[in-house]
Amino acid sequence: MTSAVELTSVEEVFGLFATKGQGTYGENITQLEHALQSAALAAERGLSEEMIAACLLHDLGHLVVDVQNAEDADLEQHDDRHEATGARLLASLFGANIARPVALHVVAKRWRVATDPSYVTSLSSSSKATLIAQGGPLDPAACGRFEATIAFEDAVELRSIDDEAKVPGLKVPGLDTYRPLLEGLIQK
Repeated sequence: MTSAVELTSVEEVFGLFATKGQGTYGENITQLEHALQSAALAAERGLSEEMIAACLLHDLGHLVVDVQNAEDADLEQHDDRHEATGARLLASLFGANIARPVALHVVAKRWRVATDPSYVTSLSSSSKATLIAQGGPLDPAACGRFEATIAFEDAVELRSIDDEAKVPGLKVPGLDTYRPLLEGLIQK
């Protein structure tokens, strides 16, 4: 699939997880496991339905561009810009409140590294490698611009969940659990 793909239904989203969700993108869990753990953490924290959906779908762009699962992928050099691809697809189906934090969750990682240098030690080895490809820490001006965005707090919350949702073997609700929530969030 290319980034020219359009999503028109929850069924198509679930189809991406069915065909590509078993990839590991350098982590010790699959894309699907990561998505489900992310959504479960958002629900446990009492976040909004839109944030639960954003957490579930934040790496959807990886499933579309699938660069980092390639055998010859160098995570320090191959930035697939999954956040932009995913946000574009999600905006057309679910709207801006879900797409914005997805679009900014990589910038949130770069901001956290810039504003709290000890944060980098909490990142998985894959996240440290992709940080290099994604441009490293933000400069002070970029930090200020990010902090002024409408989705700043949601993006930082999503980033925290993204970092935590990488536990091998963790039991969480399955994908079908989120079907009614996603169906209810579709922009008509």
